[in-house]
Amino acid sequence: MARTASSPPPAARADAGDERVESALRLWVILSRAHSAISVQTTDHIKSEGLSIGEFGVLELLYHKGPTLLGEIQRGVLVSSGGITFLVDKLVDKGLVERQDCPTDRRARYAALTKDGEKLLRRIFPRHARRIADVLSGLTLAEQRTAAEFLKRLGMHAAELAREK
Repeated sequence: MARTASSPPPAARADAGDERVESALRLWVILSRAHSAISVQTTDHIKSEGLSIGEFGVLELLYHKGPTLLGEIQRGVLVSSGGITFLVDKLVDKGLVERQDCPTDRRARYAALTKDGEKLLRRIFPRHARRIADVLSGLTLAEQRTAAEFLKRLGMHAAELAREK
């Protein structure tokens, strides 16, 4: 990790020499850089369709799950309740999503793909999936499975730490 003028030399840090901390910091940098590089490679075509990554996330969820309650979409794409309302509003304005009333709860609303939304996803999702497969082909299938197991466990541990706060 490159030092900047404002960062203390490694020996001056309180955690210098703590192998667990050093390893965690190195892994964090590697994960961050890998995520950035992969994101650039897998999102350019989404942006070229005039969609934000958040909008695509909502569309992809609806494409695979069908009509979904807004709260479930929020949890599925990991944005705030205000953020999901904003994203769905934009997609409604673009004619890609429609809101539907819940037959059992007048307070609840579903979001569903319109015919145009479904047509768009049928066209762009296969390309997106192939692009992800191409980018991740730097690992064998076995390595991908192992990485997925480790990253899932890491994410679950981070979520558990957040719940403990």
